[in-house]
Amino acid sequence: MSKVNYREALIGKIATTIRQGQISAGSVKTFYLSAGKGMPVILLHGAGAGAVTWYPSISAISEKLHVIAPDIVGYGESEKPNGAYDRPYFSAWLKDFLVALAIPKAHIVGLSQGGAIALQFSLDYPELVDKLVLVDSGALGAKPSFLPFIGMLWMNSAPSRLANRFFSRYLLFNPAKRDPNHSNYSIEVLRQEGGKNAFMQGRGAAVSPMPEKSLRQVKSDTLIIWGENDQLFSVEHAEAAAMVMPNAKLYCIQEAGHLPLIDQPDIFNKVLLGFLNNERGGGR
Repeated sequence: MSKVNYREALIGKIATTIRQGQISAGSVKTFYLSAGKGMPVILLHGAGAGAVTWYPSISAISEKLHVIAPDIVGYGESEKPNGAYDRPYFSAWLKDFLVALAIPKAHIVGLSQGGAIALQFSLDYPELVDKLVLVDSGALGAKPSFLPFIGMLWMNSAPSRLANRFFSRYLLFNPAKRDPNHSNYSIEVLRQEGGKNAFMQGRGAAVSPMPEKSLRQVKSDTLIIWGENDQLFSVEHAEAAAMVMPNAKLYCIQEAGHLPLIDQPDIFNKVLLGFLNNERGGGR
């Protein structure tokens, strides 16, 4: 299958009508998926693939909300220019994206590196953020241990199915739950022209630890969702962040790794929607 087929195959598995669009966010041509209507929810994927990473969640969220899932600059079908690829760089791109779509305020949900971007954005433009959700987020101080780091380095420098199989065991509690199209699309994106720019030029700056002083300044109502078995970013960092951030609560998902939306989609979607829709849920 071709790269486009991998992406389209994932879109085809989302059980709702998906609208595909592209827009210029500043100078960056940005592709995005959208579904549903109502209050906007921006879904920010992690450092890999693109918006289709949210394939297990888009349909459920779109039942009551307007889902907008961009291919973040440097990923998916969006442009991959040379750049700093640090938190301010991504935050500025996200501001341009919302301005281009004329969105005055939105819920922001960020996964892994997307969580780090969401954190920076909530500090830079708090007036644009309603609720904030951080899913196994970067920037909270966690660093991968040796083998997960080797897997990440291997996948991002020499992407292949073998590298992906090795790295997947550290991304998921049960790698068999990941749709093969997502794995294959991740490889194809990295093989595109500029596909390694975010990793090579960013050098991990986007997920570097955010000072505790900054975390205390995040005022948005915040839910931190974490896979208890995350081997990439340890849950202890989520617990520490929930104690520091003034309006944050934590929900841990059992038998889930770094991608709880794939390991435990039903639980993940229920917890996320309960928070966004003001339903009572079990944070701690």
